[in-house]
Order: sequence, then C-alpha cells, then structure tokens
Amino acid sequence: MISNNGIYVIAEIGINHNGDLDKAVEMIRRAKEAGCDAVKFQKRTVDIVYSAEELAKPRENVFGTTNGDLKRGLEFGKAEYDRIDAVSREIGIDWFASPWDEPSVDFLMNYDCSFIKIASAMVTDRDFLQYCARAGRPLLVSTGMCDLPMIRKAVATIENAGGRIACLYHCTSTYPTADDEINLLGINSLKEAFPHLPIGFSGHERGILPSVCAAAIGAVSVERHVTLDRSEWGSDQKASLEMEEMAELVAQIRRVEVVRGDGFLRIYKDELPIAEKLRRKDTLKAA
Repeated sequence: MISNNGIYVIAEIGINHNGDLDKAVEMIRRAKEAGCDAVKFQKRTVDIVYSAEELAKPRENVFGTTNGDLKRGLEFGKAEYDRIDAVSREIGIDWFASPWDEPSVDFLMNYDCSFIKIASAMVTDRDFLQYCARAGRPLLVSTGMCDLPMIRKAVATIENAGGRIACLYHCTSTYPTADDEINLLGINSLKEAFPHLPIGFSGHERGILPSVCAAAIGAVSVERHVTLDRSEWGSDQKASLEMEEMAELVAQIRRVEVVRGDGFLRIYKDELPIAEKLRRKDTLKAA
C-alpha cells in the first residue's frame, strides 16, 4: 500500500522550476503548505536521453541557442538534489523523481527516497523496467500512452525482475488532457486487471474536478503537476495547477475520504429524532 494515511497526494514539480533551485525550494514549501504528501521531480542524463543531433538543434531559450542548452539548463545535479533532500526532510514532505535513464536511477539511489517513479514514456523500455525493478525501491508506475496489453507486459516485466509496484497510475499523456480522453473508469479497469496492486490517477487535465472524482471512485493516490504561475514558459506549465488550486484539490480529496464512508448501511444517531418527527407509522417490524 502506498500510504496508510489516506489518499497519497503528489505534487509533480517536474521541470516547472525552470532550472531555478530557489524556485524549486519555494515549490516544495508551497506544496507542503497545500497539504501534499510528496513532491516529484524528473532526472535525466542529458547526453543519454537525447541524441547529439537533437541537442544540437537550434532553439532559442533563456539558457542559450540550442535544444541542448535548454535541456542542460533545466537539469539539476548533486548540489541541487542535496538541497531538495535537506529541505524536504526539514519540513516533513516526501520527495522522489522519475529517472529517464539507468545512470539517473543510480543517482537517485544515493538518496533515501521512498519510491522511484516510472514515467509513462519509459513503460515500454524492458531493460529500463528491469533495471528499476532490481534497484530495490518500491515503484510508482504511470500508464499514459498504453493500452491494457501493454500495461500487462510492463507489470509482468517489473514483477518478474523482482520489483514491487507500490502504485499503478491511470494516466493520459496529453498536456492538458481533454475531458473526453481522461476516461476515469480506466481506474476500475486497472483494479479488475491487477487486483493485487493499488491503483492511482496521474492527471494532466484542466481544473481539479476529474482528480477529485478519481479519488471518489477509489484512486489511492493522485498526482498533479504544479506551478507557481501557469503563464510561465515551459512545456508542462499549462497542464499544471497553481498552488492555491492544489490546496483546494487536497482539501476536496480529504473531504472525499470522509464522505465516501465505509459503505455499511446504518441508521445514524442524528437521524433518530428526524425519523420520530417525520414517520407516521413503522409497521415494517411487525410484517
């Protein structure tokens, strides 16, 4: 189980810090204030994840004139992650990251993170899945851009390699996701297909309603991208929640935990005087 304390809410900072460590730290603190259980980053070894040709492509950006300048400018190293680790521990919020290559898995294993997150983009890489499984940390696995047979293969690959999936996330990898492609009932499909696994929801939609509904139909974890300002530059900003919205999402999820109850049908104590006042007869008992 991913958490024994209710629905596990993850604020994905990802690369929305735009390469600014102070901004990343502020986002961690704001996520904690919003009531989130964890923050998540993304970790890449740039020269492995991207080809030399891709990195050399012209691309004007705040760090330089090539795509490589942008990718390297967005990437945090040891000094930055040391501070992320220290701040997260200081304020009491979990942190972890999605590695996009094997050296990044090794890098993250230097920290006492509760999980390794496998991004949807990596779910079809058998060698990578096996590498993550053998690293020994519980895995959180997103399933964007996958149909059920693909998800079955990914789960089998991880489990056959000795990995433990702490949560499998229903996900659609469009940014932002249109309402008719969110398909929340996919959560139920994953529950039926993998009854031994906790099922969560990783959303990229506008607003908070779908994520609240995901919690209501049984997602044990909800993950959303966050930002300090949705108008900032960056590929994930428009599919992100600003911190006030994230705080509202957490509040609504906590309310869902209460209102969905335990399913046992009972007469509540507060109903007894209402029944006494409104019911003309109670002849069922004698029938």
